[in-house]
Amino acid sequence: MREVKTFFVRTYGCQMNEYDSQILAGILSKTEKYEIIDQPDGADFILINTCSVRENAETTIYNRLNHLKQYKKTKSNLVVGIIGCMAERMRKDIFTKSELVKIVIGPDEYRSAPEILQNSMAGNSGIAVRLSRVETYEDIEPLRKEGISAWLAIMRGCNHFCSYCVVPYTRGRERSRSINSILKEIELLQDEGFKEVTLLGQNVNSYFDLQNKTNFPKLLRKVAETGSTMRIRYVTSHPLDMSDELIETMNEFDNICNYIHLPFQSGSNRILNLMNRGYTREHYLERIKKIKSSLNEFSLSTDIIAGFPTETEDDHKQTLDLMRQVRFDGAFMFKYSPREGTKAYKMNDDVAEEIKIHRLNEIIELQNIISKENNKNEIGKTYEVLVEKPSKKKAHEWMGRTKLNKVVIFDNSNDKYTTGDLVNVLIKRSNSATLFAEVVE
Repeated sequence: MREVKTFFVRTYGCQMNEYDSQILAGILSKTEKYEIIDQPDGADFILINTCSVRENAETTIYNRLNHLKQYKKTKSNLVVGIIGCMAERMRKDIFTKSELVKIVIGPDEYRSAPEILQNSMAGNSGIAVRLSRVETYEDIEPLRKEGISAWLAIMRGCNHFCSYCVVPYTRGRERSRSINSILKEIELLQDEGFKEVTLLGQNVNSYFDLQNKTNFPKLLRKVAETGSTMRIRYVTSHPLDMSDELIETMNEFDNICNYIHLPFQSGSNRILNLMNRGYTREHYLERIKKIKSSLNEFSLSTDIIAGFPTETEDDHKQTLDLMRQVRFDGAFMFKYSPREGTKAYKMNDDVAEEIKIHRLNEIIELQNIISKENNKNEIGKTYEVLVEKPSKKKAHEWMGRTKLNKVVIFDNSNDKYTTGDLVNVLIKRSNSATLFAEVVE
């Protein structure tokens, strides 16, 4: 009888990384030679799924590798692997920077993981980082161990080549899954009792199933029909591909959540051009106008980069001005960090670090003010909330989310509600990040 080896996966980065960890776990578990565990203690393999979008993320990984040395002391035959985007970007350099790492697997090579893990037990290092133009893992069932919300990747890669972004180099070109494979997975999730699914892609609204002539709005309709008992979300959108058809589709089904994450990155046309974003400030604001005129109720979030090469104070002020015009409910805000291999890496990173930090802080401060004001306007409204888990601060309080992706805290002292329940709540107060409510029977 063959001994079953245990593996632990730690995931850093975006939702796609989370989904990829589930894909890898599905591949390994299916062989019946490997079993996933929830803690690194005692694992035969510790696999770190990594992000390369920002320098900070890679620094975190190297710090994490130093921390893992303690497990090697107690289990001498422990094998540590780096998988995902950082594995693809750094390749053989990882072996020289960390003696602990014996396995490197890129995001298109997870099918080779069982063999690589097997060989590593004999003391061999293994590397597989080839990018694919066809791999979508559509025949692989992700290993989802728990929860009420699921990620579902409908496509992989990106064709936009924004000058600051490593994704096309670490995940390759765009390729879409077949609509039939997606709907089959939706049926499976619904049968398993999942309450919510988020469709994933680096640029999800450029999805296209060539064989079935299906674009993203048509796919979204089919998903909403098939997963009729689940909430349907999607991320991330690119302003160039945010079509009228997609916006109008969101109004057709009650279970499609009217939450849109639409990164604008900069309010300056000059900077947008240097970023190779492919649209102007005017185009972006026109898409926002269309959303606001078409959707009865919605929420908006975005991504913003401060301190891109050559950014002036005027460019920065144009970003602040766009934020004031749109009034996003939330934002992911970062200072620019050069990524080797991108076009922007060749530009002179000439914005001083203290200026980057100052501008980022101004962006954060403004967004906090807007978010606080937007949430204050929610007071007195009633929403249906999908219950997720107990609040971190008080055991008797639980948290959930509205269809608009707003976090709501409510009293659950009598333990009447549990994970996966839908409850109606009345918003009583708020801050910039959270709504506080009472249950309405």
